[in-house]
Amino acid sequence: MATTVENIGDERVAEAAARLRLAITRTARRLRQEAGGGLSPTQTAALATIDRHGPLTPSEVAAHERIQRPTATRIVARLEQDGLIERTADPADRRSSLVAVTRSGRDLLARLRGRKNAYLARRLRKLGADDVAVLERAADLLEQMLESGRP
Repeated sequence: MATTVENIGDERVAEAAARLRLAITRTARRLRQEAGGGLSPTQTAALATIDRHGPLTPSEVAAHERIQRPTATRIVARLEQDGLIERTADPADRRSSLVAVTRSGRDLLARLRGRKNAYLARRLRKLGADDVAVLERAADLLEQMLESGRP
């Protein structure tokens, strides 16, 4: 029978949550440092969201990123100024616009992701096969946790 959260106790779960939060936060910070790229984390996240889900209206960018519309408007303007996205009229509502990632934006995302992946690959190569397997399983579990928490 699998051990459930109820069987291991709230204190242990809280401790595991705290350790996991710290490890994820430190890993995310290190990956941002390794990637470089000249964009803020918020700008990079918005660019990736537009790439994944676009074309989007600025309001949709705000909703996906869980930020305020004025913040999304500023981020979209900066990404457009940098040539990473382009804006076109929304055919469904001419008062609104759609933003989509440009070739330069996709190239930048590929470089950033490549740097991050290379950093992690270098670290993983220093581990044994069993430890890599544990991290693969942890990645699966984290993805499941995040997917189950979507609104």
